[in-house]
Amino acid sequence: MRKYLFIATVVIAALTAAAAYFLWPVSLDAVHPRVGTAVTSVYASGTVEASVMLPVAPRVGARLVALKTDEKSVVRKGDLLGRLESENMASNIAQLRARAEFARADLARDTRLLQAGAVARQVYDRAVADLHAADAAVRQARAEAGFMDLVSPGDCTVIQRDGELGQFIAANTPIFWLSCHSTLRISALVDEEDIPLVAVGQRVFIRADAFPGRIFEARVTQVTPKGDAVGRSYRVRIALPPDCPLQIGMTTESNILIRTQQNALLLPAGAVAEGKVWKIVGGRAVHSAVRLGAANGQEVQITSGLTREDAVLRDGSAVVPAGRPIRLRFDQP
Repeated sequence: MRKYLFIATVVIAALTAAAAYFLWPVSLDAVHPRVGTAVTSVYASGTVEASVMLPVAPRVGARLVALKTDEKSVVRKGDLLGRLESENMASNIAQLRARAEFARADLARDTRLLQAGAVARQVYDRAVADLHAADAAVRQARAEAGFMDLVSPGDCTVIQRDGELGQFIAANTPIFWLSCHSTLRISALVDEEDIPLVAVGQRVFIRADAFPGRIFEARVTQVTPKGDAVGRSYRVRIALPPDCPLQIGMTTESNILIRTQQNALLLPAGAVAEGKVWKIVGGRAVHSAVRLGAANGQEVQITSGLTREDAVLRDGSAVVPAGRPIRLRFDQP
């Protein structure tokens, strides 16, 4: 008898605990949709660069023997930036000039002999050709020697210098990088799925790790018509205002503003999971589908499925027992 009484007691306690579990409400964070401005934007990562940036590199390899300017210097067109070693070229020019003088003397002698009928016309023509070739070799050597002087191609600012005195600089290796336009820009990459939304003139809001907490505004100035098939992206140019403190080489995160909609119904992005929200109906959470509009990472627009008065759980991915009563916790204003 005691055995059955014990079993009955355990069953009653279990039923009482189960009833208490399903009747006792669970406290969860909730939120009401708010009315605000829905923003549709396109994200792009990029790098700050000069609008016009020119490399200055030698055409032949040689040692760097002189530096006439440095980074942040303002130079004019034709100013000497640096000089490469040219002693070997000077010796070569002297040899070529001597050969040219010899060819000129040969031509003068053959000219006199031709007039006297003592030499064939072919010999005279060969002397003329030899002189032309010798003069051309001298001009070419002098031009190559001129390349040893690195000069500015325009009115620019030196933004980077890589060579050091005594260092051997290989041909076509830039020593100076020049910015020939004061305005900076951002070259950003936009996913091919978003590029149809981007157009010249759109506003852009920019963030950079170098300036935490600050947002800079700019505008789209160019959309490259040819995309990268491997990266599946397109390059977008964003012009920065003259007073922007961003510097060349800084990485940026940009949001290109596509459109805005006033009086939109907005929810925190985390309240929506796979197109559904936990809507509170009669004190209990009901999984309800909603239709989404614009999203900016922090908030998402609800175009149907909710009203301003509805309450939804802040965590759209929460696991809520079916039928369990809910006690809602709202953020204090």
